[in-house]
Amino acid sequence: MISLVKTEEMTALERVALTLRHIEADRVPVYPLLNGISRKLVNASYRDWTLNAEITAEAYCKVTEQFGLDCIVTLTDLSVEAGDFGQELVFPENEAAHPNFSNYMIKEIEDYAKIEPIDFRKGTRMKEHVKLCDMLVKAKGKEYPIVAFVFGPLGILSMLRGQANIFMDILDDPDAVKRAVKAINETLKDYTSALISTGVNAIMLDTLFASQSIMSKGMWKEFEGVYVRELAEHIHKQDCMVMIHNCGNGIYFDAQIEMMKPEAISFLHLPDDCKSGEELKEKYGSVTTLIGHVDPTWIIHASEEEVRSECRRQIDLYKKDGGFILATGCEYPANADFRNAEVMVEEAKTYGRYDR
Repeated sequence: MISLVKTEEMTALERVALTLRHIEADRVPVYPLLNGISRKLVNASYRDWTLNAEITAEAYCKVTEQFGLDCIVTLTDLSVEAGDFGQELVFPENEAAHPNFSNYMIKEIEDYAKIEPIDFRKGTRMKEHVKLCDMLVKAKGKEYPIVAFVFGPLGILSMLRGQANIFMDILDDPDAVKRAVKAINETLKDYTSALISTGVNAIMLDTLFASQSIMSKGMWKEFEGVYVRELAEHIHKQDCMVMIHNCGNGIYFDAQIEMMKPEAISFLHLPDDCKSGEELKEKYGSVTTLIGHVDPTWIIHASEEEVRSECRRQIDLYKKDGGFILATGCEYPANADFRNAEVMVEEAKTYGRYDR
């Protein structure tokens, strides 16, 4: 059990544990999502960093220590699960892996029948991710929360078919799409159980489709929500937390909370039913922990003073009564300079203190 007694010098694990209970810690926790960029600290190519758990673990440990982060989230790329389902992937030297957009596994509606639950242990990428989580828990789990990143079932399907094609298929044969999502979800239950067995503190599910930028709220509930509800219940039954990452515009906080009861939501844009940060804090600040939401594309070009100002604005908006972690709203640019990430950490450690 994690002690929830406030002390002068908290570990990151203690700090985040209090924050997730909506209790003010010593300061606001912070973790700009320094994922792909961490490869620079171990002089690894993106491909090697993505595919080799030893290299990834070394990079995550180094970036966490060097920059004073409060959390480790194991995002490498969004193709981890799709690769094991049989999708051909492309591994660029200096950017995240992605499907071969000219050769999707599902080429026509009839191909949805190919999607069946798989044994991820017979693949490579999901198995390597389990290995990564095991290594991180053993190396850093007593000091830092370790959060395993998993793409949601509809997102995985989009990697096998293409997002635009899925929308046409939903109109032409919705049952075929649902059967495939269900099959993927069954695999994710097995996969998340293996991740939980390593000792990770939470599973962060990427449910990108649950936003106005992609599909309607009702459509998301029908084509992914009912399935991730089962997945979230499966995770919670194993005494593991559920977190959500969604960097879509007009994210559906209400629908995702209804379906998944997440302990935290990592977001970039305001929810569809909130016009301001003040309204977001009032409406959802005591319901779930807010993680975000400095814009990672903006931060590349912003000055240090602009970054400090934005961090202070968000700390002022969200820190009261805990329940807020300062972070970028999506992955910190993998080929950027580290400096503005350092600024974010500096602001959390000084301006973000609760005793100031």
